[in-house]
Amino acid sequence: MRRRGYIFIFALGLVLIPGPSYAQENEFKEEESSEVFLEEYTDEFQEKFFEALKQKGIENYDRAVNLLLECKRLDPNNSVLDHELAKAYLASKQVVLAQQYGISALNARPDNLWVLNTLVDITQRQGLGLDLIKDKIPYSNAKLQENLALIYFRQENYESALKILNGMKISAFSKDLSSRIQNHIKSRENTEIQKDSIIVEVQKESPMDNYLTNISGFLEKSDFKSAASLSEEALENFPAQPYFYYTYGLSLNKVKKHKEAIAILESGLDYLLDDADLANKMYKELVDANNALGNSSKANMYLSKLKSGS
Repeated sequence: MRRRGYIFIFALGLVLIPGPSYAQENEFKEEESSEVFLEEYTDEFQEKFFEALKQKGIENYDRAVNLLLECKRLDPNNSVLDHELAKAYLASKQVVLAQQYGISALNARPDNLWVLNTLVDITQRQGLGLDLIKDKIPYSNAKLQENLALIYFRQENYESALKILNGMKISAFSKDLSSRIQNHIKSRENTEIQKDSIIVEVQKESPMDNYLTNISGFLEKSDFKSAASLSEEALENFPAQPYFYYTYGLSLNKVKKHKEAIAILESGLDYLLDDADLANKMYKELVDANNALGNSSKANMYLSKLKSGS
């Protein structure tokens, strides 16, 4: 049962990463339900599923799709399969089918950042916007709106991100992201004005830079209690900044508060999109924390996510 539990959780990967607002409460529910659910899976299902992932990894997309469809025959309502099919069809440039499965996956897990990111990618490959299919998805879901604003921000599509944020209730998340967007817009405007000149300016250090500098100083001196306290304060002001989740989790690990470290680090994972180096650092801390608590299955799960070369 332990081996099967590890396999299933690893297969779900990013799909089962809980949202930051309820990570600590729901993480154990997710893992427990996945363990129980796994008992219904046959060896045939598991073999076909992991062979599909292997074929997708070597870009044999047609074979991957066929295997995933066979898995769907065995388990028609599995949203993980829908997400994998969406990615496989997109990779093989079958965007209509990719969109069909992407919509199905998002309806099953509307608060999942990675499923939404896949569907946004699918629509953008067609030169479309997500609003054109909003009647087919839970577009008004609050977490979906936060995730969509974050995706647009990462794409530097600031106008669309602000449009989403302006339609949301005011929160720490919306205020922080709106502020960051405005700063980026001002920076872009200044760059355009000064593009024909080379200007060297000494800019006043921002509050975020102050946090980064001071936290780094504490970590260099191995003053982990101070680093943890300042990281916690930084997160209150910048709740969408994944680096502060990392420094907070790292510091908690160093002072043997492993359970708290796991909760913080897993919350921070939801804000990572394309920073592989920071992701590896967070996964390493999760491996250490889970090993310290004797959670070998979860430690191995995060160890498998570590990418070489970092």
